[in-house]
Amino acid sequence: MARPVTLFTGQWADLSLDVLAQKAASWGYDGVELACWGDHFEVDKALEDDGYCKAKRELLKSHGLKVFAISTHLCGQAVCDNIDERHKAILPADVWGDGDPEGVRKRAAKAVINAAKAAKKLGVKVVNGFTGSSIWHMLYSFPPASPAMIQAGYDDFAKRFIPILDAFKAEGVKFALEVHPTEIAFDIASAQRAVEAVKGHKSFGFNYDPSHLGYQGVDYVKFIRTFSDRIFHAHMKDVWWGHGDGTVGVFGGHTDFADPRRYWDFRSIGHGDINFEEIIVALNDIGYQGPLSVEWEDSRMDREHGAAEACQFFKKADFKPSQVAFDAAFDKDSR
Repeated sequence: MARPVTLFTGQWADLSLDVLAQKAASWGYDGVELACWGDHFEVDKALEDDGYCKAKRELLKSHGLKVFAISTHLCGQAVCDNIDERHKAILPADVWGDGDPEGVRKRAAKAVINAAKAAKKLGVKVVNGFTGSSIWHMLYSFPPASPAMIQAGYDDFAKRFIPILDAFKAEGVKFALEVHPTEIAFDIASAQRAVEAVKGHKSFGFNYDPSHLGYQGVDYVKFIRTFSDRIFHAHMKDVWWGHGDGTVGVFGGHTDFADPRRYWDFRSIGHGDINFEEIIVALNDIGYQGPLSVEWEDSRMDREHGAAEACQFFKKADFKPSQVAFDAAFDKDSR
């Protein structure tokens, strides 16, 4: 087994970390990626109490687990978004405040910076998250959006995130954007433009997740090779596409997940259309040695069955890269 297999705790925030850690260990996981919601990792407590991070590590250690990253998707989403009532449901009360959009964005930015400080105290070097986007609503828009309007969105992202990335650099922590619809980067082209917007900032990279790319028609293996020096973390999540009845297209038709009419849907590992062997090869080729973090989402399957099965899938599927050329034995100089 080449890399640790971990469980992202974001979809399990209804369980205490102690209960989830027991389960994750019994399923065979090596560690976790802690969500900054529920009781899994509370950034404010980590900054206020010097014993908080130590207690979290000891709790995980008692179950034979390590922590490799934390995730601040919810607060990150509000940094660049056009704020509305939906955000109130996902944000901490102190970040939402009075709901004034610019105030929410500024408080969310501070929360992301605080996540970097907390990550350093916890002893991890990657914070995964979202950025939000002021221009997502302009995708495939009519009236058409001008090039200047799209550029303004990337300028807004740069204005808000370069100070965040500078703070991450000061802490020795990386920010890994999960490339995803609704974010400033949602495919290879937009991810390249995001990197350019922050002037190639070394603290900005990606939390690779093939499930958000495949159904769009994006080459999810090419993404790894394109951003070989910016893959800071990797989510393992499956998706299938082309399984609907022709009623709903790639935009989703305002249907719920698991609606059989849908063109695409998230699936538990090994039950979708993602070719994970190609991903493992590409990750080996770029020298990625971070965790394979299972983000379990499948409306059609019991989650404990799926999480256990996913762990064993990667224990079997992952492999170390070769240290020698396969034909080295035929080299006369080796005799």
